[in-house]
Amino acid sequence: MRDIRQAITEGQWRQAKSVWDYHQMHHEPRVVNVAIGLGSHDLGVAARAAELYHAGLFPTLVFSGGNSPTTAKVFPRGEAVHFREHAVDDLGVPASAILLEPNAANTGQNITLSRDVLAAAGITPATVLLVSKPYMERRSYATARKLWPEVDIVCASERMEFDDYLKSIGDEKLVLDMLVGDLQRVIEYPKRGFAVEQEVPDDVHAAYESLIRDGFTSRLVGS
Repeated sequence: MRDIRQAITEGQWRQAKSVWDYHQMHHEPRVVNVAIGLGSHDLGVAARAAELYHAGLFPTLVFSGGNSPTTAKVFPRGEAVHFREHAVDDLGVPASAILLEPNAANTGQNITLSRDVLAAAGITPATVLLVSKPYMERRSYATARKLWPEVDIVCASERMEFDDYLKSIGDEKLVLDMLVGDLQRVIEYPKRGFAVEQEVPDDVHAAYESLIRDGFTSRLVGS
């Protein structure tokens, strides 16, 4: 039986788990030309990227990301800079294998600016592995397919069960807010030309709407 804490009910947990499962693409990591670690508040992205580098899946890794209100206090020198430091200093990735993109402020810029950094280094990949937070896989995939359609995209994230991720963040409500916000972007961003459309199953959409009614709305974007 799950340890139910004060932040969310058992029903909300089940709805959130449905959304969590949908956000993950369930790709099997494979050999690619390059990987891009998408900046965020979560150092687990750097850890997973380092793990896959040591597994021999790619020779070149780009860390991409500047700062946001969420990450400025945690990573004052920028997301990509801190990710690279963690990968090199703590996880044994050689600095020569890492390219830095320190300016991206959103997922679209993660893709386009990383592509520019790679091009400046003389690298034009045919296959790209996107490493992200677990609940950001589908949105990063849809964004890359729109903005970089000529490459084959594979997604990866830390292999974590939903409860383990909740514990690692330590704030159940915040995680549910983020799950809802990312699903809103999956639904709405194709209409704005930011991403390709992804089918959302009826049960996932119903869970999403229920979580919105329950107030998990802090990460929603306005019209």
